[in-house]
Amino acid sequence: MYSPKFTISNKILKNIGSIEAAKEVIENAPLVPAFEKEFQSDALVRTVYHGTHIEGNDLTLMQARKVLEGEEVTARDRDVQEVINYRRVVELLEELAAKRGGYEPSMLKDIHKETVRNVVEEHKAGDFRKTQVVVKEGGTGEVIFRPPAFPEVPYLIEDFVDWLNSDEAKELHPILRAGITHYVLVAIHPFVEGNGRAARAFTSLILMREEYDIKRFFALEEHFDADPQSYYRAFWVVDKDAPNIAERDLTPWLEYFTEVVAIELSKIKEKVRKLSIDVRLKMRIGHQVALSERQMKLIEYLSEKGPSIMQELRHVLPMVSEDTVLRDIKDLSEKNIIKKEGSTKASKYALANK
Repeated sequence: MYSPKFTISNKILKNIGSIEAAKEVIENAPLVPAFEKEFQSDALVRTVYHGTHIEGNDLTLMQARKVLEGEEVTARDRDVQEVINYRRVVELLEELAAKRGGYEPSMLKDIHKETVRNVVEEHKAGDFRKTQVVVKEGGTGEVIFRPPAFPEVPYLIEDFVDWLNSDEAKELHPILRAGITHYVLVAIHPFVEGNGRAARAFTSLILMREEYDIKRFFALEEHFDADPQSYYRAFWVVDKDAPNIAERDLTPWLEYFTEVVAIELSKIKEKVRKLSIDVRLKMRIGHQVALSERQMKLIEYLSEKGPSIMQELRHVLPMVSEDTVLRDIKDLSEKNIIKKEGSTKASKYALANK
């Protein structure tokens, strides 16, 4: 049975820690349902757009949004179909995530079938490749990736899925399982076309089933599409390690993958944090207020810790002077957001009452 080789490096540990911290904030933020729906809708559009754009789809983000909303756009039929397909894939993932039992090769085939529906010949949709394929560099035509021979594909997939359902795999952090899955499916390259989209979708399925889709607020595809060179290089660094997939050290890829997840979740965390603070303050003082990043950190600290002395608040903003902290506190006091309790050096600052 397949067993991945990798080392839990300090970088991976740091990234996992960042992911867990962001997850905690996002999942416990006091967001109203309307905001959650807006975040999810936006993430869906970005997932579909960037997930197809990285594979050469020429639609713009606005065009992709219109297609998802059922509007007509002037574009290649294939590009429009790919966006429609990826939307169906996302719907399929929700069904598969709710399905009981372990992972199955048929899940990957079903995902691929929706990914390439009406794009490739029908008999190739959802069916493992029956030919040898290679990936060539666009400019030179040089072969840069040669996946396993096609007769091996069904056995490699079955072997990997057996590992994914094993106790050994279940002991790993879900983000690591998702990252390993992403790499292995791309490396096996089980289909003639649509491998990247199918692999990323199956990776998303793992995050959903393991409850690490974080309210479906984020889109990893956006990060991959923003810097495809780093994305493909992360694969190449591992690919060149050994000809046999089972012998490759996945550590560099997992460092990259966990960093991408950490970066994207940190972005969402900051958006959610600001929005939740804005909501709390609007409820507290009755109107919207403009706050700096430093002031949000102070409010968040007081909200969690309660009344605090000046020395404690200085630790919240260690990179700025005490005078700067005092100016921020004064501004928040004038806006009736915080209040001072006591008049001595030991006086404390707290959130003001409604």
